[in-house]
Amino acid sequence: MRTAYSVETVRTAERELMARLPEGALMQRAAAGLAAACADVLGRVYGSRVVLLVGSGDNGGDALYAGARLARRGAGVSAVLLAPERAHAGGLGALRRAGGRAVGTDGARELIERSDLVVDGIVGIGGTGGLRPEAVPLAEAAERARAAVVAVDLPSGVDADTGEVRGRAVRADLTVTFGTHKPGLLIDPAREYAGTVRLVDIGLSLPEEPELEALQHADVARLLPVPRAESDKYRRGVVGIAAGSARYPGAAVLAVAGALRGGAGAVRYVGPAGEAVIARFPETLVSDRGPKHAGRVQAWVVGPGAGDDVATVAEVLAADVPVLIDADGLRLAEASAVRDRRAPTLMTPHAGEAAALLGVEREQVEGGRLSAVRELAGLYGATVLLKGSTTLVAGAGGGPVRVNPTGTSWLATAGSGDVLSGLGGSLLAAGLPAVDAASAAAYLHGLAGRFAADGAPVGARDVAERIAGAWRSVVRG
Repeated sequence: MRTAYSVETVRTAERELMARLPEGALMQRAAAGLAAACADVLGRVYGSRVVLLVGSGDNGGDALYAGARLARRGAGVSAVLLAPERAHAGGLGALRRAGGRAVGTDGARELIERSDLVVDGIVGIGGTGGLRPEAVPLAEAAERARAAVVAVDLPSGVDADTGEVRGRAVRADLTVTFGTHKPGLLIDPAREYAGTVRLVDIGLSLPEEPELEALQHADVARLLPVPRAESDKYRRGVVGIAAGSARYPGAAVLAVAGALRGGAGAVRYVGPAGEAVIARFPETLVSDRGPKHAGRVQAWVVGPGAGDDVATVAEVLAADVPVLIDADGLRLAEASAVRDRRAPTLMTPHAGEAAALLGVEREQVEGGRLSAVRELAGLYGATVLLKGSTTLVAGAGGGPVRVNPTGTSWLATAGSGDVLSGLGGSLLAAGLPAVDAASAAAYLHGLAGRFAADGAPVGARDVAERIAGAWRSVVRG
């Protein structure tokens, strides 16, 4: 499992470690890892041209010491000092002794344009807001240049704790981060600026509970339900799907498609699209008598394509089993009815739906995903899966937020969310806690999307058909 910790937690761990180490040893560890990563990017260090963008503080010191190591290997290293009077003295001295040079910002753009590698050491993890005006031309020059850009700890101008980008920021090809991932490296929009992320272990002792968790194959494999020898379809769990309408029968079909591949033993469908569902999936148990009379279920999915069917949404929310609410259900559900539920509730909005629930603009949610998903979970007392370029899962009771590492931009297609809803509901019915069901569903759905698309446009039905392959891939490792 990949984890990320807040700036405050990292700073505390660094102080504790520095108290036990000789002065400067921690920075040397970071610089050694950074220099090794830069050398890997360059391939051939001797004769290469490296430009360091150096701000004040330890972040600039890491860049300078790494530059000194590269200079000793024969690279031509120039450090552009944005604040010469506050540049790290030890790092600057080391660079000069190794044959590197320090310059001001005049003429820096020309240096960057001729370089093979640019190292972003402008702002460290404590920086807030976008780049300051004097740094913007340098970041723009680095983006235009053919040189590879390596960020120190995280790209300058992004928020380490939230993933927000409030202004201009450096776009890196590689980010070399120290000790642990920072939340901003895993969450868009900042994640987009980070490029590939390489973690350098510098010996930090960190708390057991992180800010963020990103599950990997092995973590998801441990969560997925496996039938036992004595299992039957009812013991494996039955998921109810209350979805679709005369206008949107396809939403019901796609939600059922996801549910059938999610580990539950049976799927009950309730709604006006029964004929469309049974024609596509004859194994589905179809009823038109409403959720109360559909038969026993271990979890419900409500909302995809529901139109304005308020009564069905209210009936499902009154059930004493886990409920997944998606799409129209999010709009139709009474907030008090969600908060008053005793059984687990999982809400799966995209950014636009989350914005409507929070009463803010969509751009605010997209720019601050972490705060939005936490606020929604707290407001409704529910687990929330916030869909998007970075899918996040926040538990009803707090704890680490989970960030989904799988997916593809091709998943932004009609009906894809309906498949995810059915898959998540099926995992709930199979007995997974809401956070685990949401996390595993997002992971499998994202992986299935990758398999289905393979670099080309994909439809929601294609994604559903590749869930089994994604499941096998996870279980087999």
